Amino acid sequence: MVEKFTIGIIVSNHFGVLNRVAGLYAKRGYNIDSLAVGETQDSMFSRMTIVSTGDKYMKEQVVRQLAKLYDVKMAVVLDRKNSVSVEHMLIKIKTNGDKATISRIINDYSGKVMDFSDNFITAEITGSSEKIEEFIGKVTPYKILEVCRSGPISMAHGMEDILGLGVTED
Repeated sequence: MVEKFTIGIIVSNHFGVLNRVAGLYAKRGYNIDSLAVGETQDSMFSRMTIVSTGDKYMKEQVVRQLAKLYDVKMAVVLDRKNSVSVEHMLIKIKTNGDKATISRIINDYSGKVMDFSDNFITAEITGSSEKIEEFIGKVTPYKILEVCRSGPISMAHGMEDILGLGVTED
């Protein structure tokens, strides 16, 4: 069965690592639906969150192949019930003279107005991919001028210190 899945990866934080990870996907003909990368609490490491679509074999194969890369310290599948996942979006909406209604919709989704004029409002929305899609559906009638989405970032539940940096439960 083909489905979306999320891979969480901890990698060394230096040049060329992203290229090697993306190259692994490209060599096998796998598509990356979404990719988010950022430094961890230790500047020597970065965390990648990659969302792909594929079957169970592809999912297992990707994790096995990633684990073989020298710069990959950890690669795991992050399933929905054992992880937290959010997406970040900036969206510019044409106001059509109805800033109050658009502002109310932004507030209903716990968003923030980041920029505005008589003709547009730029909002910041954070939440699940489903929440982001729902918000887009609500404001589509006003004309969306521009969208910038981070793609999901994900982290496993619990207090486990995946980097082994000495974080303990208090």
